[in-house]
Amino acid sequence: MNTLEKKSFYSFLGLYIVSSLLFISLIGYWYYTAQKNAFEKETYYKLQHIADMKAGEIITAHMQGHTLKKSFVPDGIELALIDVNGMVREGKLVEPFMSRKPGYFEARGYNIFVSDAPKDHLNIAFVVAQSKNLNDELIALKKKVLQGMLFAAILMAIIAWVLSKLFMKPVRQRVEQIERFINDVTHELNTPITSLSMATDQAMKQGKCSNKMMNNISISTKQLYDIYRSLTYLNFSNTKEVSEAIDLKEILTKSVSYYTLLAEIKHISFELDLESTVISMPESQATLLFGNLIGNAIKYSSPKSTITIVLKDKTLSIEDQGIGIERSKQKEIFEKFKRGTEYSGGFGVGLSIVKSICDHYNIEIRFSSVEAKGTTFTLLFS
Repeated sequence: MNTLEKKSFYSFLGLYIVSSLLFISLIGYWYYTAQKNAFEKETYYKLQHIADMKAGEIITAHMQGHTLKKSFVPDGIELALIDVNGMVREGKLVEPFMSRKPGYFEARGYNIFVSDAPKDHLNIAFVVAQSKNLNDELIALKKKVLQGMLFAAILMAIIAWVLSKLFMKPVRQRVEQIERFINDVTHELNTPITSLSMATDQAMKQGKCSNKMMNNISISTKQLYDIYRSLTYLNFSNTKEVSEAIDLKEILTKSVSYYTLLAEIKHISFELDLESTVISMPESQATLLFGNLIGNAIKYSSPKSTITIVLKDKTLSIEDQGIGIERSKQKEIFEKFKRGTEYSGGFGVGLSIVKSICDHYNIEIRFSSVEAKGTTFTLLFS
C-alpha cells in the first residue's frame, strides 16, 4: 500500500476500534450496573428475611416460655442480637460502634441490616444480619465484566482488521486501475510524440518535408487528438451538449477518411455500405462514438484485412477481421479501465466511452466476437 492507502486504512481501523471500544465500555458499564443493582436488592431482601425469621423465633420463644434456640444461618451471613441496653447478647458485630437503630447500611465491606422486629421480647431490641457476600460477588462481577470486555475488544479488533482489509480492497483495485491507466496513457502518448519529434527533426535537417514525413505527422497528430478527446470526455462527460439533426452517413464518411492513413500503415481497407440516416444528437458525440469503434477496429485488426461498415435501417455494424475478444473477458469490456486484450496497447476507456454515449442517447449496442476471427459491434438507433 502507498502512503495514502495506509493513511486511509489506519484511519478506518482506528475509527472502528475506538467506536467499538466505546460501545463495549457502555455495554460493560450497563451490564455491571444492572447486575450490581440486582445483587444489592437480593442481599437486602435476604438479610431482611433472615432477620425477620430470627425475630419471629424470639417472639415465639418468649410467648411460649421456651429457651431461644440457635437458628440455622446460611454461609456468609452472621447474626447478632442486641438487648434493650444496647449490649450484644449473641454473636458479634462487625462494626462494634454502629448506631443502635433499625436500618440498612454498609461498613467494612459488609452489608448490615438492623431489624427491631423482636419488639423487646426476651429483652432483645434488635436483630442484626451481616453479610460480606455482596462485596465478594461485586469483585467477581467486575472481574467477569473486565474479562468479557477484553475478549470483546480483541474480537472487535480482529473484525476491524478484516473489515478494514475488505474496505480497502476496492479502493486498492481502483488505485491500481488509475495507476495502470496513467501508465497506459503515458505509453500511448509516447508513440505519437516520438514520431512527431522524429518527423520534425528530419524535416528541419533536410530543409523540406516529404510525403512520408507529412503522413507520420498527420497520423501522430490524430493519435494525440484521439487521446485528448477521450480524456476530455472523461473529465467533462457531464457537460450538456445541444443535440442537432445530423446525418450519420456523413459523420461515418468523415471518420473513415480521418482514419484512412492510420489504416494504411497495416494495409487495412474499408468496405462501406452506407445509407442516409438522420438522428438527433451532438455531432461531436457521434464523432467520438464512431471514432472509438473505428479506431479499435483498426487497432485490433490483422494486417491486410478488411473492416466492413454497414449503415441501414437505423442500424450500424462495424466488423473487423482481427484477434477477437476472449470469452472470459467479454462481460467486462464496457467497464472503465478494462481491456479485452493486452494486444496493441490502449488504456481501457474507449469502449466505456462508447457505452456511456449509447446509454445517454438511447442507442442499443450489441457485439459478437470470435477469437482469431474478429469482432462486430452493432448500434441500433431509435
